[in-house]
Amino acid sequence: MEQNIFHRAVFFFFLTLFCISIFLVGKVIAPFFASLLLGIVIAGIFRPVFKKLHRFMPARPASVLTCLAVFFIVFIPVVFFVGILSREALGLYTLAKDAVFSKNLIDFLESTRALERINEFLIRANIQTHITWRELIDPLTEVGKNLGFSLFQQARFLTSNLLNLVFYFFLMLIVVFYMFMDGERFIQYMYDLSPLKDEHDRKLFEKFNGMAGAVLIGNGLGGLIQGVAGGVLFWSLGLNSPFLWGVIMGFLAFLPIVGIGVVMLPAALFFLLTGSLGKGFFIAGFYAVLSWGVEYLFKPKLVGDRVAMHPLIVFFSIIGGLNVYGLLGIIYGPLIATLFLTLSDIYFSTFQSMVEPGKGILDSWSDQ
Repeated sequence: MEQNIFHRAVFFFFLTLFCISIFLVGKVIAPFFASLLLGIVIAGIFRPVFKKLHRFMPARPASVLTCLAVFFIVFIPVVFFVGILSREALGLYTLAKDAVFSKNLIDFLESTRALERINEFLIRANIQTHITWRELIDPLTEVGKNLGFSLFQQARFLTSNLLNLVFYFFLMLIVVFYMFMDGERFIQYMYDLSPLKDEHDRKLFEKFNGMAGAVLIGNGLGGLIQGVAGGVLFWSLGLNSPFLWGVIMGFLAFLPIVGIGVVMLPAALFFLLTGSLGKGFFIAGFYAVLSWGVEYLFKPKLVGDRVAMHPLIVFFSIIGGLNVYGLLGIIYGPLIATLFLTLSDIYFSTFQSMVEPGKGILDSWSDQ
């Protein structure tokens, strides 16, 4: 009996020390968490490249060459992208702040008499209200001003802290390098450390890997295609800041339900109201074909069935992630949702019978 109590005391003492060590290690690596997570995610994405190179050469040079590919594919475009974004965002902020431009735009829209006809229809329908272009334009210019200033601040922060950007990127490359070299040992170590069954650990890892691929490969390439196509369309129509609008559409493409329609449809409506019916219908048709093609042809073929998650969950996880974690929330949000949903599946399949005996296993909403 006394020996039993002694063993329990030793175990709880060890558990306390172990929890303290986890907390301290977490505090040490917290400043580098983004680099670590992105390194693990990118290593998973570029692993097929590493494996192909590894067939013809040892692991170390194959890992170095793959890291060089990551540098040229990711880092160089990001630096180029941030420089142009900074200039375009400042232009949008200046344009939205310009009172003369807003007045000229309202005068032009009033000359179309479109809103006047809408107000006449409302009066005939006994709806006592009167809509003005000022009421519609002012919120949009405020959004444009805030959006442009926010993007400019983000881009300026990155360019003014270029040394930090380079440091954290190369830190991420170090993580990528060692994940190629020792990734399987690291994953097995985490399996051994986890008190869950190996099948549950594998399920968590596969879901994370699948979601990372869906976000960065599926949504990333889908967003790139839609952003580039939308930016080129706006440039061909002579609209201001086509690069910036392309970037905004690229980010909006990550969001299910709304997507690039938030930008495309108002642009189509603007041309329709100003009498440019051909341009308006062309933009609407272009949006429908582009969005449908990427969402229902390109993404399913690229990502396949690796990740099944309800669009509403994806939508709120990305919106919430952006609100809490900033730009990296596009990745963090879906990964956190994946963690919760996968643990929910494990609970329903393994632990629910212990907590609620006799209760049936629920269908996971994530797969709907």
